[in-house]
Amino acid sequence: MSKYDYSRLQNGSDIRGIAIDGIDGEKPNLTPKEANHIAAGFAKWLREKTGREDVTIAVGRDPRVSGPDLLEGLLQGFCKEGIQVFDAGLASTPAMFMATIFENIRAGGACEGSIMITASHLPFNRNGFKFFTKDGGLDKKDIARILELAEEDAAKGAGECDSRPAQVTDLALMDAYCVHLQQVIRTGVTYGSTGAPDVAAAKKAAEKPLAGMKIVVDAGNGSGGFFAEKVLAPLGADISGSQFLEPDGMFPNHAPNPENREAMESISSQVIKTGADLGLIFDTDVDRSSAVDEQGREIARNSIVAMAAALVSEDHPGTTVVTDSITSRQLTEFLENKLGLNHLRYKRGYKNVINKAIELNRAGTDCQLAIETSGHAALQENYFLDDGAYLAAKIVIRAARLKQKGKPISSVLADLEDPADEKEVRIPIRTEDFGAYGDQVLLELKDWVKTQDGMTLTEPNYEGVRIDFGDGWCLLRKSLHDPILPMNMASDEAGGCQAIEKVMKSFLNQYEKLGLEGVL
Repeated sequence: MSKYDYSRLQNGSDIRGIAIDGIDGEKPNLTPKEANHIAAGFAKWLREKTGREDVTIAVGRDPRVSGPDLLEGLLQGFCKEGIQVFDAGLASTPAMFMATIFENIRAGGACEGSIMITASHLPFNRNGFKFFTKDGGLDKKDIARILELAEEDAAKGAGECDSRPAQVTDLALMDAYCVHLQQVIRTGVTYGSTGAPDVAAAKKAAEKPLAGMKIVVDAGNGSGGFFAEKVLAPLGADISGSQFLEPDGMFPNHAPNPENREAMESISSQVIKTGADLGLIFDTDVDRSSAVDEQGREIARNSIVAMAAALVSEDHPGTTVVTDSITSRQLTEFLENKLGLNHLRYKRGYKNVINKAIELNRAGTDCQLAIETSGHAALQENYFLDDGAYLAAKIVIRAARLKQKGKPISSVLADLEDPADEKEVRIPIRTEDFGAYGDQVLLELKDWVKTQDGMTLTEPNYEGVRIDFGDGWCLLRKSLHDPILPMNMASDEAGGCQAIEKVMKSFLNQYEKLGLEGVL
């Protein structure tokens, strides 16, 4: 094995690592040195993929304090390879993909590749890289190849250029991206899916389509403040109640994460306090979003899936929606019986649901939406890019059109029911060979369920073991990356998860390498 074992930095289809020293004794493993070699690896990979030597690459970052240093490391690596680089500055992950799509962002057209420096919602001492071409985000095998090439670059002792490379040019990417989102909202509010309104209404909508709308945005001090200031406000929205729009890589107010309880409580209370029509919240790099209705109720997890599905159902009746594995039975009923759509419950992992949706379309099954309960939402109309700002724009369009009719955004989800009880527990696997041990537990659980009364296996099922308890369900699966067995439960009865936990514990107690203490 090479002494430069960069494979440890792979996190599925991204690269992530520790970028800052001295936090809980953790030592950095992603510094400008690694960035230098990874940049060289990406440049070589991109040339392999395109068959071109004259590739161009755009780079952007979220506000993490380690971002500028990692950016310089990347630039040094590209300098060695003679790559022309475009620096987009503070950006969002979806915008960095659009750098490979927008033909008008520079004289030579779109870039062949791009990198976003981010670790999404992870703590401030982490950082990482997400990579794009015009075909979308890279897959696991692509990341593995880039890291292999990076190791080869490191083994050669390839160093730095003498100074910041002359091939680096500033790129006004976020300005172009904001104009793009503005146009999406203008068109959607003005025309929707029912054709052009009268001329006077169209003119008014084109000028300030969000006039009279009060919208609260919570960026969590990540990259998402632009959505309030450069997308909504120019369209006439009142954004005065918005909070934490200023980028701050220490994230001083709450985690920039729509799945974080404190974050959701913060924006919910702000919507109620300000009397807003809608609240929107983003993760650090804006590839995820969730919302809050006018009553301060969360539109997250199952309900953000339901909202996104409702947005596509008018224009695409009967389409298939691909979701992750932990969605509720009530969501399936809403999608299929209320919206008339098809629901394919698939695997966790945003790349998994996106790739499945693309596969379905190629096979002739119309699929307009791939979405995780985490807030990763990708629409076919938007390149199957998981873009939190684009989803937010679509929600804003619906809220604005409903307000024109005197209806609130909550009316979209009026028929969606919630489980009476929900819970997730994360069970540690305490062995180095945690993958094989987890597989053994799941295989034996499947056999055990077949012998029990009052429970059945849910089929088809694409991840872990999902069990139907009649008045509730349970899904036990392996974590995508960690030595953990997450267990999600839901019940139609108040307190019903306690009974499911008791049954599951009776089975899991036999496994000595599972850390059940204090968990179950």
